[in-house]
Amino acid sequence: MAEAVKNLPPMTSEEFLRWYAGQPDKLRFELMDGIVYPRRNPEIMQAERLVHARLKARVMVQFASQINDRKLPCDALGDGMAVRVGPRTTFEPDALVRCGPPLPENTLILDDVTIVVEVTSPSTERLDIGHKLLRYFRNPQIQHYIVVLAEREKGVIHYRRSASGEIIASPLESGTIALEPPGLTLDIDALFAEP
Repeated sequence: MAEAVKNLPPMTSEEFLRWYAGQPDKLRFELMDGIVYPRRNPEIMQAERLVHARLKARVMVQFASQINDRKLPCDALGDGMAVRVGPRTTFEPDALVRCGPPLPENTLILDDVTIVVEVTSPSTERLDIGHKLLRYFRNPQIQHYIVVLAEREKGVIHYRRSASGEIIASPLESGTIALEPPGLTLDIDALFAEP
């Protein structure tokens, strides 16, 4: 994980969003336990690797297509939307699904997300499987956390909240994941198919 942004006091999610709104568009940040971290090291800003961009797009296409075909009251959204996972923690997942009544177009932060997806990169794999896992499920609305492994081992780890509240992990290299709620699936083989 990149080093914390220096000279910033600890913040709540609301304070973070006000601060973030004043930052240049090309810089991306997340808030973890009140501390602001860049999503990428701003000193070595680089384009996203093709494998990462491709996997995010494929997740989004699968979710958006099913939502449209099944006429579900949901949105599949790409990175850029903030998800509040606690009063002092706000992340920007690579993809998400939110279901419910439409929100105002100027919404900046979501509280009621059902599915969050992170696609790993060499610098984020440990963060995605460790720190973010523990924090995402602090939001009681999140039912599924999907980590797409894009590096050495290709596959998916599906973390889901059971009816009793237990978090269950299922590592998969192929097949289909049923995401209930909201009634979607994720085809792992299609994610990793050759272009």
